[in-house]
Amino acid sequence: MNTQSSIRRASAGRPSRSVLSDETHDAIREMLLNHTIAPGEHINIDALSRELEVSQTPVREALARLESDDLVVKQPLRGYTATELLTVTQLDDLFQFRLLIEPWSAEKAATQSDHHGHEELRAELERGAAVGALDMERAYAAMSEHDARFHELIARLSGSEFVRDAFVRTHCHLHLFRLYQAGQAQLEAAGKDSAFVDTLFSLYYQPTSGFLAFREHEGIAQAVLAGDAASARTRMHDHIQSSRERFAPAMTVLNGH
Repeated sequence: MNTQSSIRRASAGRPSRSVLSDETHDAIREMLLNHTIAPGEHINIDALSRELEVSQTPVREALARLESDDLVVKQPLRGYTATELLTVTQLDDLFQFRLLIEPWSAEKAATQSDHHGHEELRAELERGAAVGALDMERAYAAMSEHDARFHELIARLSGSEFVRDAFVRTHCHLHLFRLYQAGQAQLEAAGKDSAFVDTLFSLYYQPTSGFLAFREHEGIAQAVLAGDAASARTRMHDHIQSSRERFAPAMTVLNGH
């Protein structure tokens, strides 16, 4: 048997380096989002590699990628730590920042986007509409992902790479998802009635009424597709304000008020 044949046979039964790295990244990312790795917790690379049954190399590669998503922080001599949850002040700053740049992005997208951009926008709306067929837990996660994609797309369609990059760097939807997960976990740990937990959990996206956030996305998209800059700006502003108000109950729970 020649050498190349031996390599092919040896590698056929195990994932490639890139696949293994991606799978490890996705596994650790999920642990950070659902708080299996708690906010502020030190990450033991050796223990994590044993738990995931991989070497330390893909774990280190995954953590380096997750640092760029602001899900982990690397500290000198200490290694990696899961990023802390946003404080009330930080959350308010985040929404204030979004109110500065996103209505402008929507206004510009209405006048700057071309046929290809319109097709991308329609395709994302189709992906968002499909979320309604999922069960509650999967729907919430999927809607959060659609939310992030939709807002990034609007920022990109504005034609300003600076604005798109500024929005992406906030990682706002990852932070919001982690906060909501923390609010739900805190209620469950306190022994709150499950119906009350589900009510709080559903406020942000309101799936029982067809996902309010998605309906607002549809309104923004229609204004962009119609080239109505004023409407696109107003609808985006109202959407972010509405999102801010819907998110308030989760922060109330986390702050014990």
